[in-house]
Amino acid sequence: MTPRITLAVAGRVLTQLRRDHRTLAMLLVLPCLLIALLWWMFDDVPGDTFNTFGPGLLAMFPFIIMFLVTSVTTLRERGSGTLERLLSMPMGKGDFLVGYALAFGLVAALQSVLAVALSVGFLSMEIEGSLWLLTVVAVADAVLGTALGLLVSAFAQTEFQAVQFMPAFVIPQILLCGLFVPRASMPEVLEAISNVLPLSYAMDAMSELSRTADSSAVWGDLAVVAGFAVAALLLGAATLKRRTA
Repeated sequence: MTPRITLAVAGRVLTQLRRDHRTLAMLLVLPCLLIALLWWMFDDVPGDTFNTFGPGLLAMFPFIIMFLVTSVTTLRERGSGTLERLLSMPMGKGDFLVGYALAFGLVAALQSVLAVALSVGFLSMEIEGSLWLLTVVAVADAVLGTALGLLVSAFAQTEFQAVQFMPAFVIPQILLCGLFVPRASMPEVLEAISNVLPLSYAMDAMSELSRTADSSAVWGDLAVVAGFAVAALLLGAATLKRRTA
C-alpha cells in the first residue's frame, strides 16, 4: 500500500461526492432530519424519552447510512469497470479500500459533528459525559458502517444485492444492540450474540456518556468498535474482486 496512491483514491472519491449533491445530502442532511423527527415525535410525550433514545440513535443513523451508501458506491465502481481499470494501474486493493475509507471517514466525521451539534445544541439532548468524546464515538460508528459496507461490497454481485445484505448485517445489530431492551435482560443466547456485534459496543459507549461523566468504560467500547472496523477493512481487502461477474 502506497500513501500517495491511497490519498489520490480518497481525493477522487471526495471529488465525486462533491459533485453528487443527492448523495451528499443523504450523507450529511438525512441523519439530522431523522434525529429532528425523533425529537418532534417525543416532544409532547411525558418523561425523558428523547434523552433515553437519542444518544443511541446518534450511533445508529450514521452507521446505517454509511453502510448503505458505501456498499452501493463500491459496487457501482466494480460494475462499471472502474475498479478493474484502477487495479490495472500500480494500485493495490489496500490502496483502494483505505482510500475509500479515508474519504468516507472524513464525510462521516462531518456527518457526526452536524448530528451531535443539532442534538445537543438545538434539541437540548442532555449528556453527562464529554461532548467531544460523544462525537468521537459517533464518528467511529459511522466509520464502522463504512468498513462493513466495503466488506459487503466484496461479496455482492449487484447494487441490489448490496442492499439485500442490510437485513443480515444491520437489522440484527439494531435489534440486539440494547436500544430497545437492555442486553443484560435478553435471553442468554441473544445476549451472547449481542456481545459479538460491534454496534452493541457503540450503543454501550453512547449510553455511558449520556448518564455519567466517567469515560473509563467508553474507551474500551471505542477500541472494540475501531477493531471491528479495521478487521472489516482487512477482510474486505482480502476478498475484493476486480469486477462484478
